[in-house]
Amino acid sequence: MASESDASSIATLSCARCEKPAHLQCPKCIDLKLPREQASFCTQECFKAAWSSHKSVHVKAQLSSIGDQNSDLISQGWLYCVKKGQARTPKLPHFDWTGPLKQYPISTKRVVPAEIEKPDWAIDGTPKVEPNSDLQHVVEIKTPEQIQRMRETCKIAREVLDAAARVIHPGVTTDEIDRVVHEATIAAGGYPSPLNYYFFPKSCCTSVNEVICHGIPDARKLEDGDIVNVDVTVCYKGCHGDLNETYFVGNVDEASRQLVKCTYECLEKAIAIVKPGVRFREIGEIVNRHATMSGLSVVRSYCGHGIGDLFHCAPNIPHYASILCYFRIS
Repeated sequence: MASESDASSIATLSCARCEKPAHLQCPKCIDLKLPREQASFCTQECFKAAWSSHKSVHVKAQLSSIGDQNSDLISQGWLYCVKKGQARTPKLPHFDWTGPLKQYPISTKRVVPAEIEKPDWAIDGTPKVEPNSDLQHVVEIKTPEQIQRMRETCKIAREVLDAAARVIHPGVTTDEIDRVVHEATIAAGGYPSPLNYYFFPKSCCTSVNEVICHGIPDARKLEDGDIVNVDVTVCYKGCHGDLNETYFVGNVDEASRQLVKCTYECLEKAIAIVKPGVRFREIGEIVNRHATMSGLSVVRSYCGHGIGDLFHCAPNIPHYASILCYFRIS
């Protein structure tokens, strides 16, 4: 945090989190020349507590800056990632692509009708409730009413994913898959949860070949031999339903078939052990063991998460084993 030298100016400012008199300012906000009203905090502790949601203000400012610099491209439907290593234009940081997949144009954000109930990030891209919720750390025991809403929402999400699966074939763009997901979700009275979540520009995630997850649908046409994961989340009656599957595109080679087959087997084996009293870590052990025995490995950068009234919440479910657990003596 940066101290403000002008005491008279600071005295008129309120903390962006708790509205107490502010004495400090976010240094990143100062660099970005953002308004003092959204950059001021009363204490270092308050700043730390607000950081998970406050940092999105920086991203939004950077996006706005890029839009000003590339207004002609934005008007044509291009959007660009602003994080280092994820550039979609030569004017942004260079990315050393490790595979044949490359960036393609992204169409404009799809519209959600006014009558659809929307989550709190739908308008400005910033989740308000989720980042600071106790449910990020405490596992919620769902009520019968919540479980019923989850069943309704997950049924819709399953139908939406099935609709997306029906259009997957060589020559179809992942943007077309996104259109199907968007329209099917809206038709069911739901909101596509990924849309504008921390500024994510699309209504689902499409991850092709070497992309691990959270790929952005774009103008690239699926090719014969590709595999594509479609990740769908629907928000309905204030509840989120999240699921995904990986699909073959045309004639897929044996290595890709074995990868998808083993992944599905890992899922089935993990589901089979789920019951009261099973430790979360045991799920990761089951997945890790089967993948390793099949000559494959597990990506450790991401893990599973809880859903419900929040898009992401506790518990986090690692699908890999800890070293101590994996090498324990049986």
